[in-house]
Parts: sequence; structure tokens; C-alpha cells
Amino acid sequence: MRIDVITLFPEIVLAPLRESIIGRAQKKGILELYAHNLRDWATDKRRTVDGPVYGGGAGMLLRPEPIFAAVEELRGTNTVVILLSPQGRTLTQDLAAAFKEETHLIFICGHYEGVDFRVVEGLVDLELSIGNYVLTNGAIAAAVSVDAIVRLLPDALGDPESSVTESFSVGGQIEAPAYTKPVDYKGMVVPEVLRSGNHVEIDRWRAEQGRLRTRDAQK
Repeated sequence: MRIDVITLFPEIVLAPLRESIIGRAQKKGILELYAHNLRDWATDKRRTVDGPVYGGGAGMLLRPEPIFAAVEELRGTNTVVILLSPQGRTLTQDLAAAFKEETHLIFICGHYEGVDFRVVEGLVDLELSIGNYVLTNGAIAAAVSVDAIVRLLPDALGDPESSVTESFSVGGQIEAPAYTKPVDYKGMVVPEVLRSGNHVEIDRWRAEQGRLRTRDAQK
């Protein structure tokens, strides 16, 4: 998979993705990740990429010309273009799993008051949000989105079972509690069923605990 991120802050995207699972995925050749500075497509000496809002209002908008130029240069035949936006569809585990089937993603990161709406009309396949809150810029959301998608790629995780059994992968349900040694720590004891060796009962217990935790999280 190839992912290109267009942003004013490439390092915000790249820094957290050099480590751990995503870093290893790049080293293995599973992922090609590039973060591009939007100002590289500006055409004036000051590398201007923003402008005031027509009709008045606070803040500045990212102009359409450099964004169009960047996407048109980077886009391939099967590219999906995604705008990180508070107004977008919320990223879920199911949506991340759908994105992992793509071969090339381009993420456009908003900043200031967002982007000129002609970018949405003329370039974008999907607007994407990572939650109902506002961040300083879309680069942070891009890093989160890339992590959620790439860790689902074949061979990205050391244990392929991990992405199948973790929270939200089965019907949107949260995982059951998990325990390791010691059996008794400060009076808190690992449930007996998990030490029983009865895998039918263990699976039943985990399913029930997952349902309960999901229910409690939704209150």
C-alpha cells in the first residue's frame, strides 16, 4: 500500500509512524508512506497557501490551487482521496478495514478554518473524521488514520490473530478483560475460568464480558 499525506506539518505525520508496528511495516515494504508539504505546490515567492474567507468570518482557509496541484501530481489510477475534516464520516474499525483493501490513499490535512469547499466538490472521494472534536490541524488525524489502517494489512502485525480478536473487530464489540501473571496481585485475582483450561467456557466468558464492557461504554 502507498499512502501520501498532504499537510503543512509533515513531521507531525511522520514522527509517530516511524516506530512500532507502522515503522516495521515500512521496513518490510508493506507500506510506502510519504508526507508532503503543501507549500511545495504554492506558486508565489512567499509560498502562500491560505486566504481570507469570502463573505467575512474569522480565520483563514486553505486555497484550492496548491491542493489541486498536489493531488493531481500524486494521484494514480486507483487512488482514493480523503480529506480529514470534523464534518467527515467517523473513522471506525470497519471503515479502516475497508481502506486497507485500497492500493493508494491520499490524505489532505485541513488547517486554519479548513479548506476551500471546491476541494470537497472537485477532488475528494470521502471526508473523514476521527471524532466529534476539533484538532489543531489534520496532520494529527492523518497519523491516527494511517495507524488504524496499516496495522490491519497482512503481515503488519506479528500475530495475524490480533487484528481479528481485538476490540471493535467482531461486531463492534469491545474485548473482554485480559490478565497475565501473577494470579493474585494486591488481592485482585485472575478469574478462575481463565485458569481452568476449559476453552469452551473461556470463550463463553470472554463473549459475555465483551458484551458487558460494550454496554457500559455506551452508557
